[in-house]
Amino acid sequence: MDPVTLTTGRLLLRPFAPEDVDAVYTACQDPGIQRWTTVPSPYARHHAEEFVGAVPDGWRTGYDLDFAVLLRDGGPLVGAAGVRGHSGVWEIGFWTAAEHRGSGYATEAVAALARWTFTATGCVRLVWRAEVGNTGSRAVAEKAGFTIEGTQRAGLLNKGTMRDAWVGSLLPSDLGLPSPVPYLPAPARPRT
Repeated sequence: MDPVTLTTGRLLLRPFAPEDVDAVYTACQDPGIQRWTTVPSPYARHHAEEFVGAVPDGWRTGYDLDFAVLLRDGGPLVGAAGVRGHSGVWEIGFWTAAEHRGSGYATEAVAALARWTFTATGCVRLVWRAEVGNTGSRAVAEKAGFTIEGTQRAGLLNKGTMRDAWVGSLLPSDLGLPSPVPYLPAPARPRT
């Protein structure tokens, strides 16, 4: 897949580039990012170099698409957002640099990336997962339109430990978009 750049009212989402290594390294020193995401802890500079260096391969295969989230007016790295998947079901992940939390940037980036994923990849279901307790990530997912479906036992592997995860989904119809395949929801259960 050819790399793309997405824009929103305030943000620019583009594939990570070598010049982002320092900003990724700095952002990932945040204990919150290390706690709630699968980035290594402690996070060394070579981790940032490896992550940024792998981004072109993800775009080449079309199954692991990571974006640097930047202020549209040329500001600093705000965070990261990415999607990965195939066969119609994709998963979204994101983090926000500590100094940019609470600004709505993550919600704006996730909403734009979700819309693009549905229109560009053949995605029919976009999944979000976060470790139970990651209330910030859950708030972003809900504000971006994800339906929280429940808790998966041992749903995430993080730092060598299986952890319970909240899971949610977004369908093209949730955003007013057509789906490449029809969806037939289960009938409502009658009340007894």
